[in-house]
Amino acid sequence: MEIIKVLKNIERVRKNKYYSHDYMAICLDISQAAYSKIERNQTKLSVERLFKIAEILEVELEDLLETGIKYQFTQASKENLTAYLQRMPSFQQESKDQLLKIIDLYEERIKDKDHLIRELQLSLEQLRLSN
Repeated sequence: MEIIKVLKNIERVRKNKYYSHDYMAICLDISQAAYSKIERNQTKLSVERLFKIAEILEVELEDLLETGIKYQFTQASKENLTAYLQRMPSFQQESKDQLLKIIDLYEERIKDKDHLIRELQLSLEQLRLSN
């Protein structure tokens, strides 16, 4: 189940930052036992609380929601979106152009992120080999 992966991501980030259950509970204004139940999936995690956890952990919400499933925005899907937008008469051309520009910008950000990840992985591997 995907929620388990999200909870594992929360736990992983929390441990990497050396944050205790107590610390998280204080920041969330709940008991330590209540926080522990969240990570063990014994209590439902609300969207509001998930946003707050991301804020406490100082990560993007998307990082916590990353479950290993990759969604790829392909050129074909971009073309489908363009065709769909052209069939929407109520959507002004300027809005369509802005939406497509936003998509292009996100594609660039994704490429940059992937490149940075590869560089960091190589650097990490070099550090491991040198020690």
